[in-house]
Amino acid sequence: MTELRSALPALLQAADLATSAHDALVVVVHAPHAAHAATLGPVASAAVAALGRADASFAKGKATASLLPWPTAPGGRVVVAALGALDEDTDDVRAVSEAAAAAVVRAVAAGARRPLLAVSVPAGPKFVHAAELAALAARGSQWAPLEAREAGTAKLAAESITVVGLGPERAAELAAIDRARDLCRDIIATEPERMAPRRVAALCRETFLGTGVTVAVEEDVSAYPLIAAVARASQQVERHRPCVVELRYRPEGEVKRTLLLAGKGVTYDTGGADLKTDGHMAGMSRDKGGAAAVAGLVRAVAALRLPGVEVVGLLGLGRNSIGEESYVTDEIVTSRGGVRVRIGNTDAEGRLVLADLLARCKELAAGARGPILASVATLTGHVYRAFGPYTGLIGNRPARDAGLVEALDELGDAWGEPAERTRPRREDYAFVAAKSGAEDVLSCNNAASSATARGHQFPFAFLDITAGLRGGPLPFVHIDIGGSALAPADWQAGLPTCVPMLSLLALLAGER
Repeated sequence: MTELRSALPALLQAADLATSAHDALVVVVHAPHAAHAATLGPVASAAVAALGRADASFAKGKATASLLPWPTAPGGRVVVAALGALDEDTDDVRAVSEAAAAAVVRAVAAGARRPLLAVSVPAGPKFVHAAELAALAARGSQWAPLEAREAGTAKLAAESITVVGLGPERAAELAAIDRARDLCRDIIATEPERMAPRRVAALCRETFLGTGVTVAVEEDVSAYPLIAAVARASQQVERHRPCVVELRYRPEGEVKRTLLLAGKGVTYDTGGADLKTDGHMAGMSRDKGGAAAVAGLVRAVAALRLPGVEVVGLLGLGRNSIGEESYVTDEIVTSRGGVRVRIGNTDAEGRLVLADLLARCKELAAGARGPILASVATLTGHVYRAFGPYTGLIGNRPARDAGLVEALDELGDAWGEPAERTRPRREDYAFVAAKSGAEDVLSCNNAASSATARGHQFPFAFLDITAGLRGGPLPFVHIDIGGSALAPADWQAGLPTCVPMLSLLALLAGER
């Protein structure tokens, strides 16, 4: 496991770093690159200048991470990641974290195990967390899939990464946050048999042992009728059977507000009776990204021992399998919230899972201080079609009045998890309105969300109605990470981003 360490900026001012405890100097710098000599010190600035003379693309900030042999650098090598001026309105802090990750990966590939990372980027609110995000990205770049670790085939990784300018306390906090993101990565990216529903629950029991987080696993999901319907065809295989995991963090002292989270944890989504075809089933073991992010967030909150906030994370874990017991379209299932749901498409299973979890959240909110409800899910293809690699945020009136949607939007920008905001409209509620007296709400149409107008907005209306939240006072935000859970957005090979962990953590920490 890669450690994160801190170093004082004065370290860079030494004329010779070859005898330091590090074995590579990694530099992330924006244009004009010559302007950073005083900040970076003689070794780094000389290497940056030499690279600028040798590589015409470097001055334009278009060079990839470049390695230079440098006798006065740690390990005799410098890796430089050049960025542009970062002065365009569309520039954001993701450029820094991406560059840091690429540069550290290059250093490790060259043989470094203890790189020293220095980041010099513009001042200002857009880049206020640049060094912290660079540290997180650098450590995150060393993660290897659980299957590779267990098989002994994981890539060689850095033993430690030291970041210039981070204090020791902040370095320790960031390391704790990224270890929590490791949990998120392991849940979302591990193949469906190794991370079947009951095995996710077992991982949670193991991971949260001794953290102060209570873990409760409901293996009988009959109290969650929509979840039970989705997983009905999976009951024949023990390891595929569904469960609901409740993770609860309660701080010492007074609780001032409570975050109640519902995370979609579909460990494999075949589409059910509305079977995914034409190769679209590949990568569907990653349809548990919402549950993964919720588990990671609770782990981070507990590790930081955040005061004043209680966090309850509900993970709805199950498989949307096919078989004789598959639930089918036209069925009417009464939800935990007492709402009769007519099934419109079995591949719209995620909203069913969330609706029952949110109904439970509503129950828990009755005795909570300052409750906020949020659902997190890789819910729709439409959100990617509409927004590309950006998270979709949509909230009800109480959430908007409280500034929660705006806050998550702004914190997403600050922490490299940018989002797009929308709001529910009358058309969304009309879309899911009952067509007869037999049902109260329709789950979906029979087309793919990406081919449906407002395909990631109308599910909010379904959740609002089915969980019994509509018209009530509880603030509710739905977070669709269907386009942002993986980077690139390749559901088989993309790396987990752990969105929206950092945004929610910053909200709970009182940054906004």
